[in-house]
Amino acid sequence: MEQVRLGTSGLEVSRIALGCMSYGEPGAGTHAWSMPEEESRASIRRALEAGVTFFDTANVYSAGTSEEFLGRALRDFASRDDVVIATKVNGRMRPGPNGAGLSRAAIMTEIDHSLRRLGVDHVDLYQIHRFDPHVPVEETMEALHDVVRAGKARYLGASSMWTWQLAEMQHAADRGGWTRFVSMQDHYNLLMREEEREMLPYCAATGVGTVPWSPLARGRLTRPFDQETARTDTDEFGKKLYRDDDGRIVDAVAEVARGRGVSPAQVALAWVLRNPVVSAPIVGTTKPHHLDDAVAATTLELDDDEVARLEEHYTPRENAGFA
Repeated sequence: MEQVRLGTSGLEVSRIALGCMSYGEPGAGTHAWSMPEEESRASIRRALEAGVTFFDTANVYSAGTSEEFLGRALRDFASRDDVVIATKVNGRMRPGPNGAGLSRAAIMTEIDHSLRRLGVDHVDLYQIHRFDPHVPVEETMEALHDVVRAGKARYLGASSMWTWQLAEMQHAADRGGWTRFVSMQDHYNLLMREEEREMLPYCAATGVGTVPWSPLARGRLTRPFDQETARTDTDEFGKKLYRDDDGRIVDAVAEVARGRGVSPAQVALAWVLRNPVVSAPIVGTTKPHHLDDAVAATTLELDDDEVARLEEHYTPRENAGFA
């Protein structure tokens, strides 16, 4: 698989990132649909065999067990120097003070817990899992810089927020002489294109690579719009993200896929990949064909007519997934 730079940083990542939110103890946290360890290990090993080197998780996924599963699998199946491990901080991990958020106290505690669960001495990319309006950005950026200086993370990334908030945090880093974010993990797919208005142009102009989450809209772009799954039935967060009239876009994806003789997933992911500011979409795989589709999408080039058909039914909407 092709390796690309994450924005204008020196960090090389595979063109597809494996999202590990689906991997974790099903009884832990809020993801009842997550996969137990043996099944998770099989997916991670298959991704490695396909050339995926970029793995994304978070401390809050399945109450930390996603990090544990990923760490053990990578120790057994890969060399540490050959993989890029990304995790995130902000979500609540325990009750009481400093159990969530982006205060110095929370960041310094949570990086150590993440490293312990992953079984490594550093992560390659440490990301804030949303903006924290309750903490001064200077406190957050200095704490993150100290994590880098301590050798516990090599690069920093952000995730879904307003563009002005990202700009404010980058400016704070510049003023303080602290480490800047090199990546933005944003919500971007054919059903949610609001990032094209400000965030993606800002990232392109400032050298920030994007690693979109949910590039397949939690699977909605891969099947008939009215077809439910075990995940859609229990995923309360996912129910807030998309609209009832998105079926026309899903139908267009299916139409283009039939014309090409490929799966809808390949078409939807190829559309995300064609945006030059996208470094590596984050794809969650729970079945072997999910990974096969993701790999195939990296070489599928859509023509202008196909792109026009995929985009014609999109209408402006409120940002979802943050704020």
